[in-house]
Amino acid sequence: MKLEHHYGVTLEWLGNRGTGTSDYRAYGRNTVATVPGKPPIEGSADRPFRGDPDRWNPEELLLAALSECHMLSYLHVAATNGVIVTAYRDEAEGTMVQTPDGGGHFTSVTLRPVVTIAGTDDRLAASLHAEASAKCFIAASVNFPVGHEPVTIVS
Repeated sequence: MKLEHHYGVTLEWLGNRGTGTSDYRAYGRNTVATVPGKPPIEGSADRPFRGDPDRWNPEELLLAALSECHMLSYLHVAATNGVIVTAYRDEAEGTMVQTPDGGGHFTSVTLRPVVTIAGTDDRLAASLHAEASAKCFIAASVNFPVGHEPVTIVS
């Protein structure tokens, strides 16, 4: 049985400065993404692409999605394997390469979760990252490697 889940987001461009896209420098890159009942996400392009550095850019949002998806998958497999997680923090990094035609793509992402567990089975806790990675919907949807460099702390 195939279960489908559907998602919707409204994205609005806020960058018309009066002349639209009449010139590459004439328009702003600011956006707002909304979902009913949730706080808006204020976005923009990354600074090298004439964006507002005070707003989330798509590249950061992709890293955040990969990091959060792995964390939620990890918490699930930890709970089902009897590992008690008491804290989790990730310092995710990604590499994007621009191509001569003006496009680009991510070549890799590395997640660096630091997981604190109650108990003593740090080897089991560390091994669960592989299962969590296999269960992460976002990681399964990208076409570049998502690596993991986990650290487990026993409290």
